[in-house]
Amino acid sequence: MADTANLIHERFQTFMNGLGDRYEPYVREHLSKVYMVLGSTAAATAMGALLQMRDFLDLGVLAAVATLILVLGLHFYKDDGKNYYTRLSMLYAFGFCSGQTLGPLLGYICSINPAIILSALTGTFVTFISLSLAALLAEQGKYLYLGGMLVSVINTMALLSLFNMVFKSYFVQVTQLYVGVFVMAAFIVYDTQNIVEKCRNGNRDVVQHALDLFFDVLSMFRRLLIILTQKLKTFMV
Repeated sequence: MADTANLIHERFQTFMNGLGDRYEPYVREHLSKVYMVLGSTAAATAMGALLQMRDFLDLGVLAAVATLILVLGLHFYKDDGKNYYTRLSMLYAFGFCSGQTLGPLLGYICSINPAIILSALTGTFVTFISLSLAALLAEQGKYLYLGGMLVSVINTMALLSLFNMVFKSYFVQVTQLYVGVFVMAAFIVYDTQNIVEKCRNGNRDVVQHALDLFFDVLSMFRRLLIILTQKLKTFMV
C-alpha cells in the first residue's frame, strides 16, 4: 500500500514538474485563476438549480432572459483592468441563472432516476479533466486548427435544429445530441490551448476564459443528461 502511494506521489510530482517545464509561471498562474473561477461558476449553477428544484426560488422565463443579457454584457463589456470584480459578478450571476434554467430538466430526471444526474456529472467531470490534461500536455498549439472546423459544425447543427423544428425527425435529434457531445469535447481541448496562447499574447481576461470553458462543460452536461435519460426510457419500454 505504501509503495503504491509513493508511486502515485512520484507520478504526480513528475506531472507537475512537466507542466512547470512546459509553461511559464504567469501562464500557470493564469490557468489556476481560470479554473478557480470556473469551479466557482459551476457552484453558482448548482445553487441556482437546487433553489429552483426545491421551489425556494424560481425565476422562470426571467432566468432565460437574464442569461442572454448577461452573456451579451460580458461580450461587449470588455476587460479594462479595472472592472474585474464587476465582470466576475456578472459571470456568477450568469452561472446562477443557467442553473435556474437547468432546474426543470433536472427535476424531471429526478422523477425518473436521480442516479442519471450523478452519472452525467461524473462523466462530464472525468471528460473535462482528461481532455484538459491532454490539451495541456500536448504539443503547444497542436489543436488550434480545430477552431474553424468546430464553428462550421456548430453552424451546421444550428441549421439542422431549425430544419428539425418543422420536420421533427427523431434521428436528427439523436444525431445532434451525440455529435454535440463530441463537439463539446473538442471545444474543451481547443479552448484550453487557445487560452494558453491568448495568455502568452497578453490577453489575461480570466472571466472570459472561464466563460468559454463553462459553456463547454454546461453544454456537455446537458447533452449527457438527455442521452442517459433517453437510454433509460428506451430500456424501460
